[in-house]
Amino acid sequence: MKELRPLRRIVTANDANGRSHIVADGHPPATVAIEERPGYRSSNVWRTVDSPTDVAAPDTTADHSGVLPPPRGTVIRVIDIPPRHPDPEIRRQQAAASLSRLFPDADHDSAHAQPGMHLTRTIDYAIILEGTLTAILDEAETEMQAGDILVQRATNHAWENRSDAMVRVCFVLIDGA
Repeated sequence: MKELRPLRRIVTANDANGRSHIVADGHPPATVAIEERPGYRSSNVWRTVDSPTDVAAPDTTADHSGVLPPPRGTVIRVIDIPPRHPDPEIRRQQAAASLSRLFPDADHDSAHAQPGMHLTRTIDYAIILEGTLTAILDEAETEMQAGDILVQRATNHAWENRSDAMVRVCFVLIDGA
């Protein structure tokens, strides 16, 4: 299986003279892997803590935990998802480990027939960067390709990589009411 290249986060700012420049160029400050799910990585890239946001606010991305953005805020996260395991019980265990360790603040339905089904009170933009990912809802599912964007509005959902290659997906989560 082809390894995905490391993520690169580039952050800009204005200096005291109002001139734009790069203040950070490297890996995201908060990347977590799940031992029970080899290849799965979640990287928080940036977050805002209010709206409207202070565009010169310090970077607090490394302080973020859970799936939900701060109240009135946003989170941009990139997740690398390996192909699903052939054993349904192992898939259920992997989904439970991912949700309980990384996203305990999601409303996770562990009894649902689909492993990993969860709900957040957010508007999410799910942007497929590489690979093919299946978005699963209670009454439908759709296969998404690189370049596809799903707008999720606080719906019960799960994700499954049914291909034999890694998937990279970018999520922008916006606090909702």
